[in-house]
Amino acid sequence: QVQLLESGGGLVQAGGSLSLSCASSGRTFSNLAMGWFRQAPGKERELVAACSRNGESTYYADSVKGRFGISRDNTRNTFYLQMNSLKPEDTAVYYCAAKVTPFFNGRYSNTGDYDYWGQGTQVTVSS
Repeated sequence: QVQLLESGGGLVQAGGSLSLSCASSGRTFSNLAMGWFRQAPGKERELVAACSRNGESTYYADSVKGRFGISRDNTRNTFYLQMNSLKPEDTAVYYCAAKVTPFFNGRYSNTGDYDYWGQGTQVTVSS
């Protein structure tokens, strides 16, 4: 079992920045590919960014490319999402997700690919 705990959400004005963290426990973190997803009211959950086990392979949704950055610290069992130049349309609940995989460079785009989910953290961007 893997437990994921997100933190760092909140309210920010458009153009501002927020940093989210996802603390993992219960399984060797370096064996997990990670992803950040978000879900706005009335919309489906969508991938924001994904990262391989070793952090060398990353993927960003077009909507956040150039504004968001992901990273992981396998010594601290923590996965990060840095969000800059935030827009009102970034308002959503943000979820951290983990997938157990034997592939060092594998990264995964679909919600169904992931084995474990955090409880989510609200990000609200005011205009």
